[in-house]
Amino acid sequence: MNERQQAITELLDEHEVSTQLQLQRLLARRGHDVTQATVSRDLDRLGVVRVRRHGRLVYALSEDSDAAPADPIGQVVLALGLVRGMEASGHMAVLKTGPANAHPVAFAFDNASFPEIIGTIAGDDTLALIAREPHTGHDLIRLIERLQEETP
Repeated sequence: MNERQQAITELLDEHEVSTQLQLQRLLARRGHDVTQATVSRDLDRLGVVRVRRHGRLVYALSEDSDAAPADPIGQVVLALGLVRGMEASGHMAVLKTGPANAHPVAFAFDNASFPEIIGTIAGDDTLALIAREPHTGHDLIRLIERLQEETP
């Protein structure tokens, strides 16, 4: 973790940050003049999620964000708690989440590097897992179901 990312973790602990622009301004006050794209990449790398506090969505460190590099499968299992539904179509599995939760789930899958998955595409509350041939979307759903069953 670099100095700027450390500053982000501190700022998220100290403030209820609801936008990347707000975080960008707080970083500037600490001497880190960065673009919104840099803030977005840092949030992604840190495994930051959006949670509801006091009736609004704010950025927060995932309680197990330190586990991502050491235990990527564990991170996927945690992220699966955000999944509300799944459906297969061809070489894709489409997962539905709550608002602003698709990206953290996709990040967890990307970080885990499953050989069956070639990549992910995430929106706000929907993500697609794309199967590597010869696998199908149904294979990916079976993989997810196995992961869920193995969770204590």
